[in-house]
Amino acid sequence: MTDAVADDFIAQEVPKRTVMIYSRYERFWHWSQAALIFTLAFSGFSVHGLAPMNYRLAVQVHSYAAIALIVLWAFTTFWHFTTGQWKQYLPKLSSLPAILKFYAWGILTGAPHPYTKTLKRKQNALQSLAYLSFMVIIGPALWSSGIVYLLYPLWAKSAAGTYALPIVAFIHLTAAYLISIFVIIHIYMTTTGKTPLHYIKTMITGYDSIPLSKAEAAYLAEDEPRRLRS
Repeated sequence: MTDAVADDFIAQEVPKRTVMIYSRYERFWHWSQAALIFTLAFSGFSVHGLAPMNYRLAVQVHSYAAIALIVLWAFTTFWHFTTGQWKQYLPKLSSLPAILKFYAWGILTGAPHPYTKTLKRKQNALQSLAYLSFMVIIGPALWSSGIVYLLYPLWAKSAAGTYALPIVAFIHLTAAYLISIFVIIHIYMTTTGKTPLHYIKTMITGYDSIPLSKAEAAYLAEDEPRRLRS
């Protein structure tokens, strides 16, 4: 029995409880990051003349929002590694074909979702893979090129000042468009829960209905009772 099948079997056999699966910091990070990304997108498009904001103001807003996002990412990276939550972003690739089949076809025919969220695995394989790409590839490409872009006055007169700037701008803009695509898909995916607002409500309150083993329920009742709802 594969891990994916075993997890699904266990999830079906174990009764569900309403549990806080997203901590306060996790929710703060999620919504703060969303607000900053939207601010960066609007101000960034304004810099390129594609949105209605004064150029100088757009540059200032974009710079301050970028610094805030970098600080947020730094703290969040530290949080992920100190709490062990980084493991959530390691996808179980054995279950990926079933997930892809569901989103490509099954979701249109009313098929049941092939993945059940658990206390240890809050994300399916596709979500984990998408978030991993966002945090390891797209995000670093965006903020590293942004920092180099922001510090351009310091290296403008160097040998690389002439030919490197277009390359940095291209990397930054490409990463920005990729994040915009990620956000659009992410917003769409939030509507595919039990109700169109189910996932949004979960990320606001932190609570969701998931299967709990007797050991998990006993641990939460004893050590973290506030996470359980009767």
